[in-house]
Amino acid sequence: MAVDGDGAGERRRQELAGRLARVEERITRACDAAGRPRTDVTLVVVTKTYPAEDVRLLAGLGVRQVAENRDQEAAGKAALCADLPLTWHFVGQLQTNKARSVVRYADVVHSVDRLRLVSALSSAVRSQGRSELDCLVQVALEKEGAPAGDGGRGGAAPGEVPELAAAIAAAPGLRLAGVMTVAPLSGAYAGRPRAAFERLMDVARSLRAEAPAATMVSAGMSGDLEEAIAAGATHVRVGSAVLGVRAVLR
Repeated sequence: MAVDGDGAGERRRQELAGRLARVEERITRACDAAGRPRTDVTLVVVTKTYPAEDVRLLAGLGVRQVAENRDQEAAGKAALCADLPLTWHFVGQLQTNKARSVVRYADVVHSVDRLRLVSALSSAVRSQGRSELDCLVQVALEKEGAPAGDGGRGGAAPGEVPELAAAIAAAPGLRLAGVMTVAPLSGAYAGRPRAAFERLMDVARSLRAEAPAATMVSAGMSGDLEEAIAAGATHVRVGSAVLGVRAVLR
């Protein structure tokens, strides 16, 4: 499937190239300010709501790490781009009944937040006979100190991370890769992304003491990637700063 190289396609390519260059500059400046080499940080471009044609254009601009957060969209897009040298990340909340589908295309799942999902992913990997799936524990910092069972978006409370990480490490077909978070909208860290990401690094260090290979720290998005890099993030998930402001999903 080829992307039209002129007209609207070329304008879009130029737009993406400019946006990507600006994000790369931000990452480089943040790494310099933190005293870290640029190679310490991996840019994962979140392509949700944008078409496979944009993924192809990004691949042509050198992007190799892409992310999606809805299985139905991700599965179709990954199939259309199967010929590209891409690593696919799944970053959204994941229902256990979608595990089998996600395992078909995802190389990394950032949003493992409960034991039932660990079991579902392990079963799916084994049934499909594929290679190991990298899994991150999603940490919900807004749940720290909150009553058990509190609602809100997905993620495990920091105190639940050791049990969940141990389950991933023991599950056939899964590899414990590290931790992920989204800057919380409520709780003690609301409006304080730098403090939130530093707390995540505390969790990551504790995890690495037990699992030295779990080095991945996925944190920071378009609005707070600098704070995440300053705290020590190894992967930043950037969508709108590269692709543009998304239409509101209904």
